[in-house]
Amino acid sequence: MIDNGGRRGPRTDSVVALVDAASGVEREVIGEWIAQGGLNAEIDSMAPVTQLDLDAKAIAKRLAGRQDDPLVVPVRVLWLPPERDGVRRVTFADMAMLTNPRKPNRLVQRRLLRTEPDRHRVLVGAPARLSALRTNHPEAAALLRAGSADPFARAVVRAAVVALERAERTVIGDRYKVPQLVAEEILDSPEFQRKLDYIADEIGSEPDQVYRSAEKALRELVAAQSRLVSDLFTQAMRPVHASTWKVDTDLRGLDALRKLNRKHPLVFLPSHRSYVDAFVLGDVLARNDFPPNHVIGGANLNFWPMGPIARRTGTVFIRRSFGDDEVYKAVVEEYFAYLLAKRFNMEWYFEGGRTRTGKLRPPRYGLLNYLAAAVRSRRVDDVMLVPVSITYERLNELGAIASEQAGGKKKPEGIGWLARYVRLQQHSAGRVYVRFGEAISARERLGVHGDPLDPRPVTIPLRDTETGTTSVPDEHAVSAAEQKAVQRLAFDVAVGINEVTPITVNALVTLALLGVHERALTLGQVRTVLDPVLGYITQRGLPAGELSKLRDEQSLAVVLEQLALAGVVTVYRGGLEPVYAIEPGAHLEAAFYRNSAVHWFVNRAILELAALTAVEQPGDDPLRSAWKAAFALRDLLKFEFFFPERQEFADQIIEEVRLIVPEWDEHTPDDRLDRQFLGAVTESGFVMAHRVLRSFFDAQLVVAERLVAQPTDAVIDRKEFIDECVAVGKQMLLQQRLHSPESVSSELFTSAWKLADNHGLIAPAAEGAEAELIEKRQAFADQLRDLGERIARAASLDPSNRNSN
Repeated sequence: MIDNGGRRGPRTDSVVALVDAASGVEREVIGEWIAQGGLNAEIDSMAPVTQLDLDAKAIAKRLAGRQDDPLVVPVRVLWLPPERDGVRRVTFADMAMLTNPRKPNRLVQRRLLRTEPDRHRVLVGAPARLSALRTNHPEAAALLRAGSADPFARAVVRAAVVALERAERTVIGDRYKVPQLVAEEILDSPEFQRKLDYIADEIGSEPDQVYRSAEKALRELVAAQSRLVSDLFTQAMRPVHASTWKVDTDLRGLDALRKLNRKHPLVFLPSHRSYVDAFVLGDVLARNDFPPNHVIGGANLNFWPMGPIARRTGTVFIRRSFGDDEVYKAVVEEYFAYLLAKRFNMEWYFEGGRTRTGKLRPPRYGLLNYLAAAVRSRRVDDVMLVPVSITYERLNELGAIASEQAGGKKKPEGIGWLARYVRLQQHSAGRVYVRFGEAISARERLGVHGDPLDPRPVTIPLRDTETGTTSVPDEHAVSAAEQKAVQRLAFDVAVGINEVTPITVNALVTLALLGVHERALTLGQVRTVLDPVLGYITQRGLPAGELSKLRDEQSLAVVLEQLALAGVVTVYRGGLEPVYAIEPGAHLEAAFYRNSAVHWFVNRAILELAALTAVEQPGDDPLRSAWKAAFALRDLLKFEFFFPERQEFADQIIEEVRLIVPEWDEHTPDDRLDRQFLGAVTESGFVMAHRVLRSFFDAQLVVAERLVAQPTDAVIDRKEFIDECVAVGKQMLLQQRLHSPESVSSELFTSAWKLADNHGLIAPAAEGAEAELIEKRQAFADQLRDLGERIARAASLDPSNRNSN
C-alpha cells in the first residue's frame, strides 16, 4: 500500500485494520494486540480501529463505498522458525512436527504462544488512505463509481498483500521476496485485457475464449514461490554440488550488485556448462541474502517430482517453441514485464542450452526481446543485465556431452535420469568459480531516451469504439535498428561473461597436451609448455584460478593425476619416468576444458597466422598482407567467438604485437611483419595457432568438402547434413586428414554450417548461377585446406613440438 506522503503515522479520526488471519488463533492475537493499543502506537494515532478481514468480498461490502476517508492498515501475524546460530531458516528437522514453521497449524500456534513467544510478530504494512487507494487504481475506482466494487476490492487486497510482504522482508530478509497474486493482477489489468481483445480480433476468436486461454497459460507459466520449499530445496540440493566442488565466489561483485538491486531489477545471465549451474548460483545468492531469482527453464525439465518443486522455488518453465500461439506470446511478454516492473530478479541461460564445446555458444534472442519490449514501453525504468561466469575445474557429465557431439543420442530428462545424474556428482571435482561481470544497463544499450518518470503509453493495441476494430500503430513496430540493438546487447553480455571467466589449471594442462600430436610428455616437458603461457597470463593480467599449482612439478603432477582419475589423461609409468597424454577417446572432453579459456588466446593465434602469411605471401606490402589475413581469419571465426568491431579488433591485435615487440609503433612507415618478428614469436616459448584454432578450421573443412559434393539444385536438410559430416569426419580422421578427434563435433559442424550459409553456400543456386555456386563452394574448401597447411607450419615453429628433451 502507499504511505501518506512518506509519513508512517498520520493522525486520523478513522482507522480500518485489514486483518490477514489464517486461523482463529491469529485473529485473537491481532485483536488482543489492537485492544492493547499496539496498532495505535504503531501508526501514532488515537482514533478508534475497525477490524475487517482481508477478503475481497468483505472489502467490497464494508469498505469500498465508504464516504469518509479512513486510514487503511494491513495487519498480519508472522511466525518464525527456531533460531539456530543466529539464523532463522526452516530445516528438515522442523518438519518433524508435520507443520510448516512459517505457517504452523492452530494447535502449534497455541503452543508457541505459551512456550516460545519470540517465534511470532504482529506485522503492520504501510498504511494508505482510502482516497489514495482509489487514486492509485483509477480504472477500478471508475468501475466502483459505476456500481461494480469487486475490481477495486481485489486491487485493495493485492496492495495490502504487497505491503505486508514488504514489512515481512524487513524481518526475515530480502532472500524471501516472493510475488503474490500474480495471475490475478495480470488478468485484472485493463491494458492486458485490451491486448487480449486485439488478439481475439486478429485470430477471429471470441474474447472470452482468448481470456480463458490466457488464464490457463498464466497458471502454467507463473512460478508459485514458497519460502518453505525454497529453504528445504536449497538444503536438499546443496550436497549435489557442495560435496563435489568448492565454490569460489566473487563477493565484491555481489556487494556492487546488492546496491544496484535497491533501485533496479537484476537479470542474471550465466554461462551454461552444467545442469547444476542453477543450483550453484542459487545457493551463492541465497547465502548472500539475495531474493530468489525467477529462473526461466525449458519445459523439458518440467518432470515429476522436480517440476512441481522447482516451480515452488521460482522456476518458470517456458515452452521451447511458441509456434503461432499469439495468446501464449502475449502472456509471456506480460509476465516478463510484470516481474521486471515489480523489481523481481530473473535468471536465464541465454545460450539456449549447455555448451557442448566448453566455450560460449551463440546467444538466443527470444527472451531478450521480451525484456527489450518491457524497457521500450516504459513498463520498467531500467533493467540491469548481469553477466555471470560459472566455470568448473572438472565436470563429471562430460562423457555424455562428448557422446552427443560424436553422434550419440541425448538421453531424455526424467526421474531416472536425475537419479543417475546425482550419483555422478558424488566425486570431488575441484573448484567452481562464480564470477560477476559489470552490470549492463538495458535502457542505455537499447537507446531508450527520455524521462523514465514520465513514461510514454504502454505499447498496447488500440480499439476503435465505433467500428469495433483493433489495430497497432506503425510506430510500435520493432525496427531493424531495434533488433540490432538487442543483438548488440546479447553480444555485450557474452563479452562480459568472457571477461570474467578465469583460466583454470585444467584448461591450461589440456591446452598443453592437445597441442602435441599423438605424443606423450614428461612432467618437465609439460612445464616447459606451460611456463611461457603462465608468463603471458601474468603479463596481460588475465583472471585466473589456482594457477600457482602449475609452477612446481609436485603440484602439477597432482593436477595431471586428477585428470587421469577423471578419464581425460592417460599416464604411462613403465619407463624411466611417467609420461602423460590425452586418453584415447577423450579428446572432446579435454577440448571442453581447454575451450573454457580459449577465448583469451584467439587474438594471439590470429596474429601468429597473419605474421606467417606476411612472410610466405608478402606481396608488395607485408603489413597489408598480414592485416588482410587477420581480418579474413576473424571472418571465418565470427560464429565461434565474439569479436568487436573492426577498429577495436585491430587495436587488440596491435596490443598483442606490442606484447611480443614492446617497441612496436603502428605509426612508423617502416613497420613490417617479417621473419625477425616471427622469430620473436617463437622465442616467446609458445605458439598458439595450432593449439587454439586448428579444431575449428578442421571442422569447417569437413563442412566445406561435403558442400562441394552436394548438387547445386539440392535443398539441404541441416540435421541430415550435420549427421553426414559426423560420419565423414570420422573417416577423414582415420585417414589422418584431420588432426584430432576434437574436430569431429556436431556443435562445431553446426557453427560451420552457419558460416557457410552466411557466405551464400547453402541455398540452391538460382537458374543460370550453378557454375558460380560450384566455384564459391570449391574456393571455400580450398581456402580451408590452405589454412590447415599454414597452421601445420605454425605448429612446426612451436618449441614444444621439436623432438628434444
